[in-house]
Amino acid sequence: MPTERPVLTDYPYVTSITTRWMDNDIYGHVNNVAYYSFFDTAANQFLIERGGLDIAAGPVIGLVVESKCAYHAPLAYPERLRAGVRIDHLGNRAVTYGIGIFSIRDDRAAAHGHFVHVFVDRQTRTPTPIPDTLRSALESIRRPA
Repeated sequence: MPTERPVLTDYPYVTSITTRWMDNDIYGHVNNVAYYSFFDTAANQFLIERGGLDIAAGPVIGLVVESKCAYHAPLAYPERLRAGVRIDHLGNRAVTYGIGIFSIRDDRAAAHGHFVHVFVDRQTRTPTPIPDTLRSALESIRRPA
């Protein structure tokens, strides 16, 4: 088990997530694959809320090209969670999010990891620079160097 366990204050953007019945596995805890869904939900919630991302018709979309998760403590349905999001690296066409998943009972991460979006043209799927509105939103939660 990893020793580093981030805390909620490490993340400038926090959103709520609720576990679902289907998230639990046969062992009675949230299955590892569900955490990647939580990561995707938290990052996209931020982009929609703060960056004005139009997921249905906007000219630019973010495609996931890499993700990783370290697990620290079990979670289970039914449980309300918090997902913390920060920007660990911001390039011209790609962004690396640092994301932590937290129980409402603990400010130490139950799991944390990263998630990389490459922004592409919706039609051609070719990499494109991050639009200014999204870039500004991403900058607002960028981790200090």
